[in-house]
Amino acid sequence: MNIFKNICIVLTRIRPCLLLSIFAVPAVLHAGSDTVSFRDDFRSLENWRPTYFTKIKEHTEYSIETEGEQNFLKAESSASASGIVLKREFSLPEYTKVRWRWKISNVYKKGNGEGKAGDDYPMRVYIAFKYDPSAASITRRLKYGLIRSIYGEYPPHSSLVYIWANHMHRDRIIDNVYASEAKMVVLQAGNENSGKWVDQEINIVEDYQDAFGTAPPATWGIALMNDSDNTGESSVSYIDYIEVFR
Repeated sequence: MNIFKNICIVLTRIRPCLLLSIFAVPAVLHAGSDTVSFRDDFRSLENWRPTYFTKIKEHTEYSIETEGEQNFLKAESSASASGIVLKREFSLPEYTKVRWRWKISNVYKKGNGEGKAGDDYPMRVYIAFKYDPSAASITRRLKYGLIRSIYGEYPPHSSLVYIWANHMHRDRIIDNVYASEAKMVVLQAGNENSGKWVDQEINIVEDYQDAFGTAPPATWGIALMNDSDNTGESSVSYIDYIEVFR
């Protein structure tokens, strides 16, 4: 499956989207005088670039919706999948937290984070960590080197995927059904809060430690996606703003 959906390192399941590294923009934002490093109120999509998957013909539509003086990111998915990637990177330990406000129309009835056929969510917020060859094991260097030789760039080292799940899981952090390099973090579940704005705040260092048992790589980026290509269902989701801070 695609890099944001599964961080698909298993070579037998690689998809061409590995060409679309989320670290395409080299500039890293370092700490300055302000606590907030980045905030997008979605007045436009100029801070984001789309990513499409060649084997998925139907794409999620991302647009800006205006209501009075408010602007929102709108993501409409109908048996489709594609994502948008922030054109910036951030560094640790300067910036460790992210907050946003999101809303969904519905979860997917056939969604299931523990099965490949149900690996769809009305919204995912990806925190993906940059791969550093100098810090990798020989096995990983060989595997990632092969991927780079095929697709021209490295995939992320690992990722935290914050989801609005179909239902509650026993654990807050669950394994991705396709790749061990991705961990799914359940923030919301079910339809109880569908149609309502919900505020979220995460600490990526703490969550990474809980998910992987180690400190995260130093450089990370953000991607967003609403996908329904596995379930064949439809939903509309919104993000009011997203903000990176200390």
